[in-house]
Amino acid sequence: MSTRQTTRRERANAIRALSMDAVQKANSGHPGAPMGMADIAEVLWNDYLSHNPVNPQWINRDRFILSNGHGSMLVYSLLHLSGYDLPISELQNFRQLHSRTPGHPEYGYTPGVETTTGPLGQGLANGVGMAIAEKTLAAQFNRPDHDIIDHFTYVFAGDGCLMEGVSHEVSSLAGTLGLGKLVVFYDDNGISIDGEVQGWFTDDTTKRFESYGWQVLAVDGHDAEQINEAIKSARAETSRPTLIRCKTVIGFGSPGKSGTSGIHGAPLGAEEIEATRKELGWEHAPFEVPEAIQNDWDARERGFQAESSWKERMTRYEEAYPELAVELVRRLKGELPGDFAAKADEVVAKFNAAEESLATRKASQNAIAAFNEVLPELLGGSADLTGSNLTMWSGSQPVSADKADGNYIYYGVREFGMSAIMNGIALHGGFIPYGGTFLIFMEYARNAVRMGALMKQQVINVYTHDSIGQGEDGPTHQPVEQLSNLRTTPNMAVWRPSDAVETAVAWKHALLRSDGPTSLVFSRQGLPHQGRNAEQLQNIERGGYVLEDCEGTPDIIVLATGSEVSIARDAVKTLHQDGVAARLVAMPSVEYFLAQDADYREQVLPAQVRRRLAVEAGAADYWYKFVGLDGDVIGMTTFGESAPGSALMKEFGFTPENIVNRAKALLSNG
Repeated sequence: MSTRQTTRRERANAIRALSMDAVQKANSGHPGAPMGMADIAEVLWNDYLSHNPVNPQWINRDRFILSNGHGSMLVYSLLHLSGYDLPISELQNFRQLHSRTPGHPEYGYTPGVETTTGPLGQGLANGVGMAIAEKTLAAQFNRPDHDIIDHFTYVFAGDGCLMEGVSHEVSSLAGTLGLGKLVVFYDDNGISIDGEVQGWFTDDTTKRFESYGWQVLAVDGHDAEQINEAIKSARAETSRPTLIRCKTVIGFGSPGKSGTSGIHGAPLGAEEIEATRKELGWEHAPFEVPEAIQNDWDARERGFQAESSWKERMTRYEEAYPELAVELVRRLKGELPGDFAAKADEVVAKFNAAEESLATRKASQNAIAAFNEVLPELLGGSADLTGSNLTMWSGSQPVSADKADGNYIYYGVREFGMSAIMNGIALHGGFIPYGGTFLIFMEYARNAVRMGALMKQQVINVYTHDSIGQGEDGPTHQPVEQLSNLRTTPNMAVWRPSDAVETAVAWKHALLRSDGPTSLVFSRQGLPHQGRNAEQLQNIERGGYVLEDCEGTPDIIVLATGSEVSIARDAVKTLHQDGVAARLVAMPSVEYFLAQDADYREQVLPAQVRRRLAVEAGAADYWYKFVGLDGDVIGMTTFGESAPGSALMKEFGFTPENIVNRAKALLSNG
């Protein structure tokens, strides 16, 4: 029997009041969704959500995601009321500089916020990723009578989330994988920014989700008993995800604006707030929550008990399965094995000794196989291009609805969904996700790739078929501007290796880098092994290094990446024969090179050498920051053509002969 002293509606009204007051004070924000979904949130958070406000990172907590992130005051109100370290002063500072209550929920800013949301649909996608991680981790580590990983993922989503295409991609996969611990609450209020959605959104949502393999329930989103029964049914359904359609009134409680688009994304105004207070029977000053209501919301004691109970289960698990427990804890902490760096160097040395000439996508597959031997937390996949991306290795086992303990996900043709799901997997913990597609199709996934960088998540993007060199499929499949796009994304590390050895180094650093995503960019065509001395081998990991040099100070420096390194090396050797003091700098990762100390960068690219020629089969403009006004770039300024890759490389000037001629032209001009 409940010991709470206040009614459900009173507790829900605390959310409504805090939300409208914060938006009003900021003169900016979205009060409609928080006011409309307050009753749903009250039931979920007070009766079902297992979490500990004092320890927001408790691994077996239920995950709560506000996919319709514009309604951020809903989650901020919930976090404040339930006892997280989010004082009322932060709610009063809503949307202000350096506050912990930014306009949209941002991971890392606010304790209890599980993911950054705002771009609609991606929170739902992150939730699918978290549910996959929970199911797979549980299948790998749980044992009879020892359910150590056992939690739900709850998502709030609106009409906009379901209109976005990414929701189709991820919801389809969620049904296929039987994610029974994923529960999505659909705020079916019929309103978006442009007004009543019946003019542009008439999908039969129930049939749509049923066709994906979901359980679909429908409730009055303001009837606590209906919401309660729906959550019970959702939690009881273990083989299918559940969508709960909650018919709500946007801006519930506002007598003049509820049910209209006018309350979606604008303050109510002082008069309407006063009228709403009267309508709700909320007689308290702005940002004031009565002690009885605050006490009934406080989840700290319940959270402490829930985590303590889990810790007791974990102790029994450690006694029964000590080796599994140690491995689980290591993975949940995001720690690599202590000997990983040494083993990674062994992989690099092995690749170097083999001196293999092969496509870097194949070298990547070899690296995946080698690193999987020491990192069981790798969870791979591909967007229906496994045989082209070469993301699967001999030890890969598919994750499925019936057998979830695998290490490989067939994402289907869902590049955007794959990337957003990987963000969710990384956020959950216990895995390092990697997923492959063609570099050109990064465009489909672009916003999720950006969100991974924004949240500083360790996600590894495997991109193959990296240039016009991929050939006959033509310009629709030949990337040009995508490398520049990735390189100019803050916190994104990009590697475009020239051979198998640089590929192994790239994978090593992608796995070592825990504070952001990495994009590994590989060739379709075979590339020759590049001979290196010990110093050059060591310097690969610095992102840029001298691969071919001359005596004394060079007259000209040639910079190259990827498949163009071998072409440029041939050209530099010819320049040497012609008496030109030329240096070749291989730059597999611009970001890593720029992170080196100034002395090293000066050694590689001395400022006094102003004649520089960059060579890359990608957008030319990016390289001018390295070559300057006195330099030149052999790159792409147009789209490609349909022809064999070798013919295209010649057509667009990626040949030793053209590099030699352009280098000599540079020198003759000054």
